[in-house]
Amino acid sequence: MTATAPGTATKAGPTLESLVRNQRIIVCCGAGGVGKTTTAAALALAGARLGRRVLVLTIDPSRRLAETLGVARNPPKPVRLPEDRLSQAEIVPPATLEAWMLDPKLVSDEAVRRLVKSPAEAERVLENRIYQHVTAMVAGMHEYTAMEALHRFVDEGRYDLVILDTPPSRHALDFLEAPGRLSKFLDGKIFQLFLPKEGGLLRRAASSLVNRVLKGVFGEEFAGDLTVFFSTFSGIFGSLNRDVTSMRAFLSQPDVAFLLVTSPAPAALMEALFFEKKTRELGLPFKGFVLNRSRAAHDGKVEPSDALLPANASPAAKSALRKLAVMAKDEQEHAEHDRKLLFDLAQRAGTSAVAVALPTLPTGADDMGTLLTVANVLLRS
Repeated sequence: MTATAPGTATKAGPTLESLVRNQRIIVCCGAGGVGKTTTAAALALAGARLGRRVLVLTIDPSRRLAETLGVARNPPKPVRLPEDRLSQAEIVPPATLEAWMLDPKLVSDEAVRRLVKSPAEAERVLENRIYQHVTAMVAGMHEYTAMEALHRFVDEGRYDLVILDTPPSRHALDFLEAPGRLSKFLDGKIFQLFLPKEGGLLRRAASSLVNRVLKGVFGEEFAGDLTVFFSTFSGIFGSLNRDVTSMRAFLSQPDVAFLLVTSPAPAALMEALFFEKKTRELGLPFKGFVLNRSRAAHDGKVEPSDALLPANASPAAKSALRKLAVMAKDEQEHAEHDRKLLFDLAQRAGTSAVAVALPTLPTGADDMGTLLTVANVLLRS
């Protein structure tokens, strides 16, 4: 999209409607609290309304969004929206809409079960206390496993379009920077001391010393859990690293689109620009910005003026109109700011990407009617 002036734009490149209609994968990135998950759900609705078989995959979803779509949070596999929701959205076969709303731990557990060959060994890892506390802190772990699930669904051919709502984190693309990123903390010599004793005499002696210290400080049971965790995860992260290169190639295909969702808030904008820079550095298909919760589209509103009052208006009515005029001026200033911001984003997007604005929703998108309104706005963008 090429902008011509603040608040106006000429569509010379793709549109969101064309992306939803033609892409196989749309990845939504952005900071927390900008409405990214709602945008992803609205894009999924839009795709299904266009007749496509759609899956929206989101990690750590809000309870209210799950209730709006009529699906459970954290199910073991994708679930189809109830018939009443599909009917309300006018989604008819062969189009379908499924959602998979899961928490980060479920994602990590699924990766363990996939990468550990023995079911018994997998359960041993899942019950490990160290695993239960540490995996949440490994940068890129949840994002990688979510992308891996996305890859699997696309390969199965069940869906025409898969929309991934990434977690609100600056680490959402870190695992794609280079092979080895996920397991950089496994590479040091200190880490090797926690592994079972092997190698030369000096290494075995150092490992034995570390184990004695751990047992003395934390107890024998904890030291055993720690050894099991590091021993098992050295192999798991090795498997993840081997997959990173192929995953990066998979996400660089022309039928993939990365959309960056933001709001006018300065912190959210900084995150969006960070993601844009990162996607371009990695050669990923950046396809545009979605400026959510903005006043950029507040054109055509009636402004308070004396012409709205009858000639015999009371002093109280005139006083109220003056107060409304002050509020309207403030609203106009905000709208002008957001239109300028949209113009700047469109300039950054260039002719190969989009820059669109979604309005502020005072009550949020907590019902299907409002979510469908957002979907319709996206299709017109």
